[in-house]
Amino acid sequence: MKTNLSAVLFSIAIIIAAWVLGHAVINRNRPQGTVHVTGLGEQNFTSDLIVWEGHFTRESKDLKAAYADLEKDRTAVTQYLKSKGIMDDQLVFNAVSTLPMYQQHYTASGNYAGQTFTGYQLSQTLVIESKEVEKVEKVSREITELLNQGITFYSQLPRYYYTQLESLKLEMVAKATEDGRVRAERIAENSKSRLGDLVTANMGVFQITGQNSGEDYSWGGAFNTASKNKTASITMKLVFEVD
Repeated sequence: MKTNLSAVLFSIAIIIAAWVLGHAVINRNRPQGTVHVTGLGEQNFTSDLIVWEGHFTRESKDLKAAYADLEKDRTAVTQYLKSKGIMDDQLVFNAVSTLPMYQQHYTASGNYAGQTFTGYQLSQTLVIESKEVEKVEKVSREITELLNQGITFYSQLPRYYYTQLESLKLEMVAKATEDGRVRAERIAENSKSRLGDLVTANMGVFQITGQNSGEDYSWGGAFNTASKNKTASITMKLVFEVD
């Protein structure tokens, strides 16, 4: 009796072991796939820092007189900007540049016949960096009023920046990663699979373009400084396990 019982138990044990082993082999041989997706994160924002440059010039055969006239212009420019609400600590005047000027001479046949010294051109550049974007923007448009004072002032277009760029970039990475996960989940659902762990994540190029500008992206990353209102975007290339 004991012999028969032992044989039965032994047979059951063999059957269970075979089932467990077979199930393990099936699971081991089941191909584990991956899904590759690209997530996109975008955010519109308004620049909070403006940098505006301009320069004024004077010309004279007398270098000392040219410097004196340029100094008068600098005083007039400073007073004008202060009257518009620009503070002294926002005004940065670069060193004066001096350029000798010459008149070129040619013969009737077009051959070079030398040059004559005509004087000096002195130029000084002004840079304003401010978080008062609208105020400086307005001044940059009205600066031609200095022409009425006899000052030759050449204004460049303002450049716009954002001081919280690193925080914005982190937000974009989070948005792009979440967007990629949602895409991967939908792919897995449609294929009757289950989305597994994240295998790899690679960040794409961070792009800043002007809003509604139609500006093209760059392989190295666009960085628009001409527009006050911008759009930041970044992509994340993600690989998930699916089973």
